[in-house]
Amino acid sequence: MKVSVFAWPLIQDRLPTKANLAIRGVIPADYIFCVSRCGHVETTDHLFLLCPTFASLWQQVRDWIGFPGVDCNIIADHLEQFTHMTGVDKAKSSFMQHIWLLCSWVIWNERNNRLFNNFVTIVPRLLDKVKLLSLGWLKAKKAMFVFGTHRWWSSPLDCLGIG
Repeated sequence: MKVSVFAWPLIQDRLPTKANLAIRGVIPADYIFCVSRCGHVETTDHLFLLCPTFASLWQQVRDWIGFPGVDCNIIADHLEQFTHMTGVDKAKSSFMQHIWLLCSWVIWNERNNRLFNNFVTIVPRLLDKVKLLSLGWLKAKKAMFVFGTHRWWSSPLDCLGIG
């Protein structure tokens, strides 16, 4: 539920990124740079899609799922493109939207860990979080989901019967 609630301000560019906070006068203008230390201003589009650190998570997720894709530089367009990159089949689109939300949630939590806890998780571990969270959600939603971690990590679409 909290991930779904998080998605609305994300898509509307209402998250408290450093750029948004500076515009509102909450933080000084010289404190607007990305937590990954890439040297760019921390806007929503930069943090989730353009930052060299966090943007690499999207490619790793596509590799895991087994679908190539091109990333858009605008959040709403990225969601649309990512959700429908496997076609217009409802089950696949729903799964891809679920994964997109999880990736965004993991990136936002990692941003906050870096900012507030001074703790850095490497991107391959962020991918592991996406895999584990998605498996946990599926097992909670589908009581009869019988696949374990190894099978899910190696072939998620086959586990769902949509491969």
